[in-house]
Amino acid sequence: MAEISEEASQKYRIPVIERMVDVFALLERTPEGATIREVVKAVKLSRTTVYRMLNTLSAHDFVHRSPAGTYTLGRRLLTLAAHVAPNVASYDLLAIAQPHLNQMSDVTGEGGKLTVLSGDEILVVAASQGRGQYALTATAGQRLPIHAGAAGKVLLAFSPQEDIDRRLSKLDPLTNQTISDPARMLEELALLRERDWARDTGEQMVGVHAFAAPVRDASNAVIAAVSIPFVAGVDERRIEEIRRTVIATARAISRDVAEASKDEPIADIPLIAEPSANKHSSVAKRSNAAAAKGRVGRVKA
Repeated sequence: MAEISEEASQKYRIPVIERMVDVFALLERTPEGATIREVVKAVKLSRTTVYRMLNTLSAHDFVHRSPAGTYTLGRRLLTLAAHVAPNVASYDLLAIAQPHLNQMSDVTGEGGKLTVLSGDEILVVAASQGRGQYALTATAGQRLPIHAGAAGKVLLAFSPQEDIDRRLSKLDPLTNQTISDPARMLEELALLRERDWARDTGEQMVGVHAFAAPVRDASNAVIAAVSIPFVAGVDERRIEEIRRTVIATARAISRDVAEASKDEPIADIPLIAEPSANKHSSVAKRSNAAAAKGRVGRVKA
């Protein structure tokens, strides 16, 4: 097939769609949100045209307008991402994780979720439904604070140190259990890295507890967190069952991600941090060894 020249390629493009792609690219670079003035400057269109474009995208949930008037990427994009053909990337994290999340919910009766880092928040990218009477269910596209909650603490703990230091100034208390003291948070994150899982005892919402564990790629970098939120008040045996199942699920997903990416370049998934060779090597070795044969319900962590 003859190659299409750059001139011909430009000829068959639609300018308004080109500008729409520019809008998505801008919002991808600014997860905290962009103002309409910033969008106008980036796409070089009139304010009226940009306003109509954003309103249209917002109506279809491709962008989200906050009460403060800033724009971020919308939840509809998650639905599209979940249907990307498997051969487009070396692996599809959502496709790999979803069966494991479903199994986790089948075992525990609780709702589960997979979250990734998104700016100074965490983003739910996949969820599973619990069959229990009091099961709590998250929604894909939901954004949550990074400092309050088990999943957020996992993603924070394995962030670069400079990012951790910066976020320590934003420890807003959500409940009386939220860790808002920087020194105490550093201790919590150090303990988390040592044991490789996190617990929330009502830090994000009163009466809601949770466990979370990290998901790693083939290079041992943390790329996501698996978690189960549950209503407080259950007995210790039940709590231990949830903890072990969360850890087993995270390890199983990590194992499958590593297997899927063995001979291919890593897909473009939000990267948290690579544990340094000296600081977290013992945790990494333990996690990899357990992941080799990890299955839900068979954890000795």
